[in-house]
Amino acid sequence: MPTESFEAYRLPEEHDAVREAVRAVCDAKVAPNAAEADETGEFPKASYEALRAADFHAPHIPEEYGGAGADALATAIVIEEVARACASSSLIPAVNKLGTMPLLLAGSEELKREFLPPVASGEAMFSYCLSEPEAGSDAASMTTRAVRDGDHWVLDGVKRWITNAGVSRFYTVFAVTEPGVGARGISAFVVDKSDAGVSFGAPEKKLGIKGSPTREVYLDGVRIPATRMIGEPGTGFATAMRTLDHTRVTIAAQALGIAQGALDFSARYVTERTQFGKPVADFQGIQFMLADMAMKLEAARQLTYAAAARSERGDADLTFFGAAAKCYASDAAMEITTDAVQLLGGYGYTRDFPVERMMRDAKITQIYEGTNQVQRIVMARQLLKSFR
Repeated sequence: MPTESFEAYRLPEEHDAVREAVRAVCDAKVAPNAAEADETGEFPKASYEALRAADFHAPHIPEEYGGAGADALATAIVIEEVARACASSSLIPAVNKLGTMPLLLAGSEELKREFLPPVASGEAMFSYCLSEPEAGSDAASMTTRAVRDGDHWVLDGVKRWITNAGVSRFYTVFAVTEPGVGARGISAFVVDKSDAGVSFGAPEKKLGIKGSPTREVYLDGVRIPATRMIGEPGTGFATAMRTLDHTRVTIAAQALGIAQGALDFSARYVTERTQFGKPVADFQGIQFMLADMAMKLEAARQLTYAAAARSERGDADLTFFGAAAKCYASDAAMEITTDAVQLLGGYGYTRDFPVERMMRDAKITQIYEGTNQVQRIVMARQLLKSFR
């Protein structure tokens, strides 16, 4: 006999409530701005203010620093629901978590109390500066330098592909503090865009997520207090990798939301569109496509939520699950959004309908925070550890 009280593999009621609340805000105040943000390539300020007013702009910040204190699963649900409405806007909570996670993992209490409350209140956003023009997947080969000068560090270098650069006030910057020792010579710092010597390149002209600016960050003799180092000298690369273990879950959540938005729209469309005297949805070929889309999406969601739970607990297998969730969900999102365009036929290829935007937005989820080829390397290494 079925047992309704069996709670395994069912979200707690409070997480369902989070979804309902975020969806209501996004349907009313974020989705209406999505097409314009894509067309103009401008940061959706109205969407940011709507998320900020509802405390969904940086929900992961702990309560002791003025935040909502959302757990990793609730944060993933927030990002998923924002991405369902607007992928560019979902990078507000996602990148705020990415930028602040190094502080939460390794920062001093002084740093946390100085830099987390402005993010929690929505006065500031926080970005993450790891990649460089010649250091993408091979992040340890970075050339940005930080040189100690008394009670200060002086930073010089260029960071590339920085999400929300110029809009964010704060930046976690990774730089070489001890040349010649590889990853063990990299340290992490907090930089404020008002620091002398900080500037930004022109916005990149991108395929998707156009409402979220991506720019280079230039560091020209940026002098910051030594207290702005995150953790101990030489621990920056380890902090960066630990951060990505957690935040790859947020990219998986973004991919889920984009895919869900595309599935919802295309399913509604085929029930309304008629050909040969009946709704397109009555054709078996269309039903097979929808079934495959929904199946892939639900499999991705279960893997992502399992990874989010491991992120919250700090489980030993988070590295594998974070990589697996990001890889599988983003691949699924690309397939689902491409099928959504196909379901709309010629209409799907036009900007009059949102699925072409969703397809373009989905592509980046296979690339950033580690390409899916890198994710497969990460997963394989984790799998092989126990056999060596």
